[in-house]
Amino acid sequence: MQTNLADFIKNTPEGQEADAILRSCVHCGFCLATCPTYQILGDELDSPRGRIYLMKQMLEGQPATQKTQLHLDRCLTCRACESTCPSGVRYGALLDISRGLLEKQALRDSSTNAVRYTLRKILPNPGIFSPLFKIGQILRPLLPHSLKNKIPPKRVSSNAVWPTVQHKRKMLVLDGCVQPEMAPNINAASARVMDKLGISLIKAVKAGCCGAVSFHLNAQHDGLDYMRHNIDAWWPLVEKKEIEAIVMTASGCGVMVKEYGHLLRHDPNYAKKAAKVSALTQDISEILYAEHEKIERLINKQSTKPEITKLAFHSPCTLQHGQQIRGLAEKTLVAVGFDLTIVPDAHLCCGSAGTYSILQPGLSQQLLKDKVAALESGLPEQIVTANIGCLMHLQSGSELTVRHWVEVLDERLSD
Repeated sequence: MQTNLADFIKNTPEGQEADAILRSCVHCGFCLATCPTYQILGDELDSPRGRIYLMKQMLEGQPATQKTQLHLDRCLTCRACESTCPSGVRYGALLDISRGLLEKQALRDSSTNAVRYTLRKILPNPGIFSPLFKIGQILRPLLPHSLKNKIPPKRVSSNAVWPTVQHKRKMLVLDGCVQPEMAPNINAASARVMDKLGISLIKAVKAGCCGAVSFHLNAQHDGLDYMRHNIDAWWPLVEKKEIEAIVMTASGCGVMVKEYGHLLRHDPNYAKKAAKVSALTQDISEILYAEHEKIERLINKQSTKPEITKLAFHSPCTLQHGQQIRGLAEKTLVAVGFDLTIVPDAHLCCGSAGTYSILQPGLSQQLLKDKVAALESGLPEQIVTANIGCLMHLQSGSELTVRHWVEVLDERLSD
């Protein structure tokens, strides 16, 4: 694709990156077949190719309009288009650059700004989110159906007990912002599984939100500050080489932290640290698959079979498209005795996509309906996934229990 970027961006690091990405696009249209919003809306401007044209126009100096903003807001950032693109177009990076510019040029109305501001101030801050979430659970029976579905009922019991034994092998885990309150057993289950493998999973108490919520709401400076905060929290252990890896149990956080090195590459104080942190970061499925021989030995010592055997695995977009990790969690589950159903159109987004389900409820609910139908088509006993946002979103649309896949692995190893 030929480009002629405007002077205001042409010679900046963002402009040079955007120019290279635009030039790699050959207009082939392969991305249309895998774009969830294009499949629903049938509008070229709600496809990656159409959005690339809109972004190109803006980067070349044409006025940013409400129309451009609408179509870029509708994008889930699922990055399925990247998985299918034969030219390797880095669409997600181009979208981040363009959204950042668009936010400064196309003004939003006050009510929309208020919602977006509220989301990025509440969700990443456990001190605010946690009490509000508890109040929401108490008031849940009185809430309208649309809001009630977004707040899971309080669980009667949650086995969020961490192992006390300290092993020589240690790995860091990110608690995240909403997961400790909404599903505290996920990281605890991960710690128990790792404990059985001779690895201690530890938390850096000062670490917090990965930065994705703010960054993808176009408050990119805030997002970068969250990234720097986490690097500062982790760096003493990283610098002393006391940990082997930084483990992500939410694939949405994982794809963000793996991009710290890229996003902070121009920061003289953090560039090298961010690159090191990203290099150490692994999804929990990568860690456990590397330890599959130990896991299989533990299973072979057991005489019992799991009570729940038939699962439908939902692979989050941030796992299969963002991190390009496919099949590792599934292979681990099969190896310990679970039967995984076939899920049609498994590459398509469930509609959660961070805050998308709140900001684009119509499209999100259609995607949720389609995804739940696909997951339930094989008649599973439970649905498992790898990201807290997907888990909560899917649970709001299914009568089946939806859990993190490591939770069922933990129970299998504890039988």
